[in-house]
Amino acid sequence: MLTHTTTRVLEPSDLGAALAVLESEPVVNAFVTSRVHIAGLDPWRLGGEMWGWYADGTLRSLCYSGANLVPICAGPEAVRAFAERARRAGRRCSSIVGPAEPTAQLWRLLEPGWGPAREVRANQPLMVTESPSADVTPDPLVRRVRKDEMDILMPACVDMFTEEVGVSPLAGDGGLLYQARVAELIAAGRSFARIEDGKVVFKAEIGAATSQACQIQGVWVAPEYRGRGLSETGMAAVLRYALADIAPVASLYVNDYNTPARKAYRRIGFRETGAFMSVLF
Repeated sequence: MLTHTTTRVLEPSDLGAALAVLESEPVVNAFVTSRVHIAGLDPWRLGGEMWGWYADGTLRSLCYSGANLVPICAGPEAVRAFAERARRAGRRCSSIVGPAEPTAQLWRLLEPGWGPAREVRANQPLMVTESPSADVTPDPLVRRVRKDEMDILMPACVDMFTEEVGVSPLAGDGGLLYQARVAELIAAGRSFARIEDGKVVFKAEIGAATSQACQIQGVWVAPEYRGRGLSETGMAAVLRYALADIAPVASLYVNDYNTPARKAYRRIGFRETGAFMSVLF
């Protein structure tokens, strides 16, 4: 049976159809869904284009093309169409990230023209929970970061990003976009930390939030405090806030080689349900 397919850049009038696709997998798509809820589909507000793949006139798959290239609910045919559009446009993203299988296919198609990547993280387990474990007591000193504590938090955010990604977020524009993102999360009440004597001991953010799911990111413990279990008790505190105030499901993804973190997250109630993949340029 022949199927007519097409791919195009979505417009603001396509918002309802795009949200239907995004919300079909609320946990996996939480990052992009949260941005679309805030900014809609206007490229200037969204920070990139949203590509749509149609089969027989129905929107089936999406691909966000901005600072990241993110395939969404994309099967093999949709991935091939998105790869062709990405090749024609040229690389403008700093990473490709998404569910492992379509992201791996997308990278195989783009690598001949876009490679080599600085790093490929092929298996990043996706971890999910609807209820915290009773075995770990939340750190009572972890709280929401106040707006007047931006200067205290920022060095910890820079250190975390540099450790995790391998480059400083201050490169390029001097960190203006990164500082704006940190400030946005503080203002939204989604930045959490334990601060002692004007120094961040532990921090984490709820980087994406919808009514259905939220995603925790940026987990970091000051080097001199590592090995004391603060990541577990700190994350238990953040998880308590997330499930009580933000969404009924919390998720995160972690590098497969980070065995201590995966064990810690399991102890506080997370379980592995899938995998993401990241290609870093």
